[in-house]
Amino acid sequence: MTTRAAASWDAEYASGRYRDEPPVGFAYDVVEAARSRNLSRGLYVGCGNGRNFVPMTEAGLDLLGLDISATAIAQLRRRGPAATRLVVGDLDALRSSARFELVIGIQVFQHGRRGQAHRQLAAAAAHVAPGGLLCVRVNSTSSDIRYDHERTETAGGGFTVRYLGGSKTGLDIHYFTAAELEGCIPAGFGLVLPLRLDSTPHDPPALGQWSQWEAIWQRREPA
Repeated sequence: MTTRAAASWDAEYASGRYRDEPPVGFAYDVVEAARSRNLSRGLYVGCGNGRNFVPMTEAGLDLLGLDISATAIAQLRRRGPAATRLVVGDLDALRSSARFELVIGIQVFQHGRRGQAHRQLAAAAAHVAPGGLLCVRVNSTSSDIRYDHERTETAGGGFTVRYLGGSKTGLDIHYFTAAELEGCIPAGFGLVLPLRLDSTPHDPPALGQWSQWEAIWQRREPA
């Protein structure tokens, strides 16, 4: 966890980020995929203040929420059920042996430079139990980047930008190609929700759209 990133997100949540925004549609895909396989115990990486976390727990998922923003976790504690399990931190806060039926990351495994984003995905996958699901939504390179930025890396079709304006000023954010994302998923996982592109128009007067890759993989049971 970086102090700079945590402070940036603390400020965003304190200013009302995601307070009134509805969940993304992918959250309901996660619930349906879990229910159809009788899975419920999971880890939500980057749970924020509950935009997607609360609807998924209300739908019956038993989730441990993890976020680097102490402000987001405090807001979620006030909003969620008293029994909700929440931790301030990143994946390093977990025991390496911890395994979950569900590991969910919605717009979180894109933070940092390319190597960091790839390591986050690999670390998340390592916490998926046999038969469990890895549920991922990350930035796509087809996005029209709204705020001032500089491109700091380009490799394998993907790229990283450092924002010079907007809420992520000074932070590095990675944008994936489909092939790059698929290449980050370890052997032993099979797709159950095929990779798809979800695009959302920017709010006027901004032009263009913001796009994310979404997919769900299942770790195969041992032979």
